[in-house]
Amino acid sequence: MKGIIMIMSKKDEIQKALTAAMKARDEDTKRTLRLVMSAIKLAEVEQGGEIDDSKVLSILQKEVKTREDVIEESKRANREELVKAAEREIKILNQFLPQQMDPEELRQLAKQVIDDLNASNIKDMGEVMKHLMPKLQGRASGQDASKTVRDLLQN
Repeated sequence: MKGIIMIMSKKDEIQKALTAAMKARDEDTKRTLRLVMSAIKLAEVEQGGEIDDSKVLSILQKEVKTREDVIEESKRANREELVKAAEREIKILNQFLPQQMDPEELRQLAKQVIDDLNASNIKDMGEVMKHLMPKLQGRASGQDASKTVRDLLQN
């Protein structure tokens, strides 16, 4: 068995971190990762089997987006404690996401896909997104990609 490298799946990585958080009595991490694990289990039930890392990454991004929405709402309601809690949770979730692309890198990749497909107007957006999203590999949110593609196609 020497020389075999086991690559841990994102799900296993999150489960291991959850176990460590439970042992360390880290309530924020434990609560956040339990929510992620339940979202993963729900996705697996819906799919009828194990989900791959790309699906786990999209769940993580969705969880981050939810926290960002909570931050916006909480700021409007002057609920600073909720803002701080959501920011801590985002920090925990980001540990499991790949390094995010900077906006210019995303723009270049989107432009390349648009050029490859000869896309010229907003009607082509669905096709562009279908080809762009797999190339992002969790390094940019669908929302950011969509906004970038829309900007490029409209101008």
